[in-house]
Amino acid sequence: MFPLTVADVNVPYIVRRVGGSPEAKKHLENLGFVVGGEVTVISTIGGNLIVRVKESRVAVSKEMAQKIMI
Repeated sequence: MFPLTVADVNVPYIVRRVGGSPEAKKHLENLGFVVGGEVTVISTIGGNLIVRVKESRVAVSKEMAQKIMI
């Protein structure tokens, strides 16, 4: 298990755990990062990530991506 920030581009992964404060967890869950869900990194820009989750593209900061374990 490792954080989303070290994921390879264009490789689908399964979300294993979402960490952080209760507010951060809720925010990530609202974006579609739920345990068992699929996530694919589209690109990285300055450490921040563009990811595909639930058929949508979402921008995630490096700090938030560190909380998503795959």
